[in-house]
Amino acid sequence: MLSALPLPCHLKSGTMPTDSGRYSPFQPLTGKWHASPHYMTSHSRKTPGRAPRNQFRIIGGNWRSRKLTFPGDVPSLRPTADRIRETLFNWLQFKVPGARCLDLFAGSGALAFEALSRGAASVTAVDASTQVAAALRDNASLLECTDLDIVTANARDWLVRQEGQDGYDIIFLDPPFSQDLLSSCLENIVAYKVANPGCVIYMESGSPIANISLPMSWELSRNKKAGQVFYGVCEAVLP
Repeated sequence: MLSALPLPCHLKSGTMPTDSGRYSPFQPLTGKWHASPHYMTSHSRKTPGRAPRNQFRIIGGNWRSRKLTFPGDVPSLRPTADRIRETLFNWLQFKVPGARCLDLFAGSGALAFEALSRGAASVTAVDASTQVAAALRDNASLLECTDLDIVTANARDWLVRQEGQDGYDIIFLDPPFSQDLLSSCLENIVAYKVANPGCVIYMESGSPIANISLPMSWELSRNKKAGQVFYGVCEAVLP
């Protein structure tokens, strides 16, 4: 019968070797190293902090990775998510440089600042909230941005006043989901000639974009879903 082999000294004494070859006390039940700084317990690992809810990041262009804040206490204010913006501006990559853009429900300004970062000539940002407008001005100042025109107004009232004014090449429509404003905004954009020939209109909604009634001679050219958000792009049909 084989005799039991002698245990190494560190197992007899309850110690384990460290990187330096020395021994330090080890507690088998908890798995915690005490003497060697190279070993960490799960309790000592730091959990990365989450970004504030009222903050967004510019994804591309001259201001890539810049973080901006927006009012956190304005109801229904939510920036377009990073992955949606990335998809959208991939769609628009050849249209944004030099474009005149309209962000009709500007909110956080995520779409407006993303467009300017990627080379848009100008953006008109319209929002009914004076608090939102003030935050947009603060962020424009932070970025030393001079091509953002901020208008405090109701979207429909503002559209009515645009007949005969210069039109836009790209229009962003991201109204509060609960108010069901997309169809009426599209009708007013066409009625008051806010869209230039070849204009592209981006839409974001809490319900399927494919179900939205588009004005005559307009068609949905792109259409996707991310989580509970539906988004897409429509364009005028060329004769």
